[in-house]
Amino acid sequence: MKIYIETLGCPKNEIDSEVAAGILEAAGHTIIEDPKAADGIIVNTCGFINDAKKESISRIFEMAEYKKKDGILIVSGCLSQRYNEELYKEMPEVDIFIGVNDYSDLPEILRNHITGNRARYLTTCKNVFLETGYRKRMGPSYSSTIKISEGCDNVCAYCVIPSIRGPYRSRRMEDIISEAKQLAISGCKELIIVAQDVTAYGKDIYGKYRLASLVRELCKVDGIYWIRLMYCYEDRITDELIQVIAEEDKVCNYIDIPIQHVSDKILKAMNRRSTKSSIKNTIARLRKAIPDIHIRTTLITGFPGEDKHDFEELLDFIEKEKFERLGVFAYSKEEGTPAAKMKKQVREEIKIRRAEIIMEKQLKISLHSNENKIGSTLEVLVEEVEGDGNYVGRSRYDAPEIDNSVLFTSSKKLKPGDIVNVKIIDAFDYDLVGRMEESDESA
Repeated sequence: MKIYIETLGCPKNEIDSEVAAGILEAAGHTIIEDPKAADGIIVNTCGFINDAKKESISRIFEMAEYKKKDGILIVSGCLSQRYNEELYKEMPEVDIFIGVNDYSDLPEILRNHITGNRARYLTTCKNVFLETGYRKRMGPSYSSTIKISEGCDNVCAYCVIPSIRGPYRSRRMEDIISEAKQLAISGCKELIIVAQDVTAYGKDIYGKYRLASLVRELCKVDGIYWIRLMYCYEDRITDELIQVIAEEDKVCNYIDIPIQHVSDKILKAMNRRSTKSSIKNTIARLRKAIPDIHIRTTLITGFPGEDKHDFEELLDFIEKEKFERLGVFAYSKEEGTPAAKMKKQVREEIKIRRAEIIMEKQLKISLHSNENKIGSTLEVLVEEVEGDGNYVGRSRYDAPEIDNSVLFTSSKKLKPGDIVNVKIIDAFDYDLVGRMEESDESA
């Protein structure tokens, strides 16, 4: 069967789709890139916030238009896990709904499917990380995420992920290292470590946090040049982890820390363990040990009870700390979460306007940070070849798709995945401009 997979949401969803693709190919199916030519279409959905849910539903209906008369439309992922019964009733166009724990059963589900019959599968999560042994890379070979755990034990008041993905389950270190080696053999140069909370890694299976040890081991993998840390919880960023980032050349001087807010009142209401003081302390420790560290954070505006004073406190913090990379979401009221039942819900227009104000401020901070790079030489990973010696890439300080790009020229012929040194000659809000140092040999 020819199968097309449409993936929505976060990098962890992308990994799930690649695992599904690997399992299906191993069972004799063919993964294709054109939904119109597919016998089966899988829509791997996101159900985290309202905008993501709307996009997922829209894409399901779009894919339904491409379904052949005797074809199969499957909906999987977080939205399917969360609203399995409701979707089954309201989307007769969909033949099969599966949850986030059912990808390994896809070959059997397809074998047993009878045209015209509809079905739902919703397996509860196990208490250990389940290795599938299969993963078909569908993104660029030179850069890959690697999932080190599944689920989450943090009970943030606004978040539905624990109820969808289940409790935190770390992968065994040897399985992660084995996958990293296979990725390197296939051409991967940048390894992006992801999980719902990477800093919680190891506690459940080793009795202590082992992220620092894991990163040390990943640095030993031949062929991997960059290692990037995403989704780190501030209160678990240990001195040992900071030391690893500072000492290991392969680890990018970049860290993603979604702090969400800095008002102690709001942090407490969110059921976050951090405080404004602990966040300031962690940032100071990172900047002292790694002077060029680039910190990415994510914020939420308009959480229930956020008043003008709380928002001004957040704005002031952003101005003082000057995060190199920053994103913001207007709070999304999600049914089934404690926050949805809280009093003092903030009006939608206020939530959105506060997010806009933050990004207006961040625009200036980002421009200033980029201007400070003019005259410096950065290591850049080539991502696009635009012809006539023009290229687009990313520096060590930038994660794919969410951070800055480096636009540069070179008289040498380069290809995606090459790593070269680029002299920065100009800067914009979210992009850098440069030219390759011609004496450089690409990695």
